[in-house]
Amino acid sequence: MVRRVGRSWADDLLVLAARRNGMPRTRYGFVVGRRVGNAVTRNRIKRRLRGAVTESCVVEGWDITLIARNRAANAKYHELKESLNRLMVRAGILDQRSEVAR
Repeated sequence: MVRRVGRSWADDLLVLAARRNGMPRTRYGFVVGRRVGNAVTRNRIKRRLRGAVTESCVVEGWDITLIARNRAANAKYHELKESLNRLMVRAGILDQRSEVAR
């Protein structure tokens, strides 16, 4: 539903799709297709994305889907995190007040 109804932003590592959910919390979904790599690689990418999401401060009330692209298989954690933060800033869902406080 997020991909169909929401908006999306992309770079060379990730695609971020987001839409408001009308709830007081933000929900995340992670998609890593078989083309990206074997099960070990796909699970590693998902773990890294979950870690990057927990460190980011997102405005509440969004459904966010993160889709890994093929280049994400060779990306380091900090590269995925930078990509995620760039996309969240472009989408306008990153809580700027919390980022300044960090």
